[in-house]
Order: sequence, then C-alpha cells, then structure tokens
Amino acid sequence: MPNNQTKSIVITIVIGAILAVAILSSGNTPTASDQKENKQVGDASPAKPAAGSGPQAAPDKGPRGGKLFTKDGFGVEVTIFEKDIPPQFRIYLYENGKPVPPDSARVSITLSRLGAPAELFLLKPENEYLASEQTVGEPHSFDMLVKADRHGKSTDWRYNQIEGRIEMNDETVKSVGVELRTAGPATISPELKLPGEIIFNEHTIVRVVPRVPGMVTTVERHHGQEVRKGDILAIIESSVLADLRGQYMVAKKRLGLAHTTFEREKQLWEEKITAKQDFLAAQAASSEAEIAFDLAGAKLRMLGVPPEPGYSEKNMARYEIRAPISGLITEKAIALGETLKEDSHIYTIADISTVWAAITVYPKNLGDVRVGQKAVIKAAASNIEGTGTISYITTLIGGQTRTATIRIELDNKNEKWRPGMFVNAALTVAEMEVPVAVSADAIQIMRDSPVVFGRYDNYFEIRPLELGRSDGRMVEVVRGLPAGNRYAAGNSFAIKAELGKATASHDH
Repeated sequence: MPNNQTKSIVITIVIGAILAVAILSSGNTPTASDQKENKQVGDASPAKPAAGSGPQAAPDKGPRGGKLFTKDGFGVEVTIFEKDIPPQFRIYLYENGKPVPPDSARVSITLSRLGAPAELFLLKPENEYLASEQTVGEPHSFDMLVKADRHGKSTDWRYNQIEGRIEMNDETVKSVGVELRTAGPATISPELKLPGEIIFNEHTIVRVVPRVPGMVTTVERHHGQEVRKGDILAIIESSVLADLRGQYMVAKKRLGLAHTTFEREKQLWEEKITAKQDFLAAQAASSEAEIAFDLAGAKLRMLGVPPEPGYSEKNMARYEIRAPISGLITEKAIALGETLKEDSHIYTIADISTVWAAITVYPKNLGDVRVGQKAVIKAAASNIEGTGTISYITTLIGGQTRTATIRIELDNKNEKWRPGMFVNAALTVAEMEVPVAVSADAIQIMRDSPVVFGRYDNYFEIRPLELGRSDGRMVEVVRGLPAGNRYAAGNSFAIKAELGKATASHDH
C-alpha cells in the first residue's frame, strides 16, 4: 500500500512538471504591453464566491493578466480591456493550458449590480479573443456569472468583485450628517453667467457748451465733482451777451412808450379829436414794439439767462454757465483766462442715478438672451448686488472679440455702482422639466469624473454620472443613476473620505 501511494505522488509531480513546461514554452506568453492593456478582473477586492453559488476556489491569474477560470482542462480568462476605447470584456480560451481559437466555444457573461437589473454580455470572436459589444460600465463592482458552451458541454463559474463600495449602517449615516435623497423628476431653471462692467447711462450724459463767446473769469467746478442742477460751473465775460441784454432793455423801453402812445391815440380817436389813421398807426407801432420785446427776451432765455435783472447794469457782460442736470463731472476742458467760442465743449456731466451693466455675450449664448429678460448683477470684487432687465442687445458681433453686448439698466440712487466696476450677470433661462436630477451638493469628483454615492441596503457605492443642465441647486442626470434610486446628498464628502481610506487604487 505505501508503494502505491509513492507511485501516485510521483505521477502527480511528473504531470505537473510537464504542464508547467508546456505553458512556459508556448508562444503566447503575454508581453508587458498586453498585461497593461488587459486589466485583471477582481483585483479591486479579494475574490469570494457569489452568494448561493456554493464553494468555489478563487480564480488564478491568467497569461493575459486576467482571471483564469478552469474546469476539466478547459479554461476561460476574463479581462477588461480599456486602452483608447470604452471598457469591454475580452475573453481568451485555453485547452489544457494552451490557447484555442475564440470560435471554439460560446461564452456569455451576466453581471448583477446593486440596485440594477442583470446585464447579459454576449461575446463574439475577434482576432484571438472573444469581445463584448457592450461597454462594461463603472464601477466595476458586480457579481459575475461566466457561462461557456463547448463541444455540447456547458460550464459556468461565479465570481464577485467589489469596487467603490463601503458599508455604513443607518446609525453611522446619521452620525456623520449624511442626508439621503431620492433621484427623480425636477424643475430646473438654469442660470447663464456672463462677465461685464458698469458703464455710464449714455441717455443721461450732457455735454456743456457756453452758447455765447467770451473770456473765462471764474472756474467753479472741476473734474470728478458732483453737481446739482443749476449749480454755477464757470463765469465768463461776453460782449455778445452784453449786446443782447442791451437790446432787451431798449425793446422794453420802446414797448412802454408805444403802449402809452397807443392809449393816448385811442382816447383821442374815441373823442373824435384825431383821425382814425393816427389811432391805427399807434396800434401797429405798439404791436411791433411788443414783438421786438418778446424776441429780445427769447434770445436771452435760449442762453439760460433770465431776461429780468439778476445782474448789475454795470456788468451786463457777466454770464454764468450753470449745470443743466444733476450728476458727476466726467470731463472738463476750461481754464481761467481762456477765450471760448460759443460751441466749445467745456464740461461733460453724467447723471449716475441710473447706470448700465454692459454684459458680454458669446455667440453660442445669443439664443438664450432677450430684451426684457431679468438679470442679477453682482460686483466681482465686493458684495454689491442688484437686479435689472435687458433693455438692448447689439445687432452686430464685434469684429475682434466675436462677442455681442447686452445692456442692463440698474438703479443707482445710492451710488453703489461705479462705472468701471467689473461685474457678473446671472440670467435665468426658461424653466425646464427633467426626468432625473440630483442635488448639486451630492456630486463629488472621483477619477476626474462626477459621481454620486448610491444607497443600497447598508452600502454606499459610487455611480459615475453623465450630467446635463443645472441651476446651481439641482443637476440633470443624463446617465448613471435611474429615477427612484436613493443617494447621499448633504455631507457626501464624508463618504468620499471613508472610501478613500478603504480603496487607494483603481485596478481591474
């Protein structure tokens, strides 16, 4: 009996040696590039049998770096290939350790994930392997059933791997301040945020000219000062104004004399003392004197000079240039002793009780803006904020910047807005209904992609998302989390931190 045992041991050793030599000597030893491109299934966590599958040994590492499942000499190596393409399954077949053509067996893979229906992957022969047409979605965390049909015999293997998953009971969830919410339909009001700056309201800018020629004798106001309507800006001495005032005084005296003559002739004619033609001549002279008087007064009023004396008759040439509006002096071009022409541009005054926000709009956003649309304007360097509506959109796009400009009028009675300030405008685009959305505070960035942590029984597991529109409060989910799934919202960073401690790398 001992001799029989010894013979069995020797035979086993010899067979093992022969198989090892066969594998090592085969021409399909993987290169370093092959091992890098084919990610091993299951490295994210220790292998363990799926629930209900019965005891199964952990798969070995195959020649291609994947998980090698074998039974009765037939082997299936499962890899996930993701170099320059979306992740896909690639299956290599072996018979007694040697590669066999990919069309020598039919292979399928069924994946079961938390909170999702099972996924069936049918594989087709390509080159020296079988490849799945579907993408193996992230995370690569699932229970896997591999089924192979070869020579009329069906073989299956079960395996599970965990990735991006952490266990956390309800008490712990509550203690770390994580809030659970449910993904579902939402109304989103996206905001379009655009840059700009505060400028003067061009409709309230006034350019001041003397309106009569003269020499500057006094300069009262200067650049940067605020003035009230009627304040004296400067004083000039004008011979033209003196002549106009003289004409007014002469016309006034002539009118008085003509009125007296007319009253006397009227009385004499009524008493039959003078002829009617003398009365009519006096009446015509009185009317002409009245017209001349009105014309002289109108010339003074056109210059902003009251016809009646507010001046000394000894200084009829004095002309006070006054502010036509209340506002800020933005330009000044006048100096003491200077001789001015009547059309000299000497001051610019801007009424700053209202200002404009000039906002830059890029061509792709022009369809989202319209006249009358409300906007919230915020100063870039302070907490100043205001609201207004779009009053104008430029019809041409700038030749160099290739942008358009919208104009938003802002109330500025408290003078909080200063021209030149950089601002940001937030415009509300039309509200829209989306089928699935999550709260913005639930989104975390992992592996350079947005994710949320789905809640499944006592587990959180990452769910990579393809996101759509957002209003800063809710974010549309285009792909990655079905409606009805619960997820971690407030303080979800705590889960990210815990997951980072548990899994420091991403490998398949």
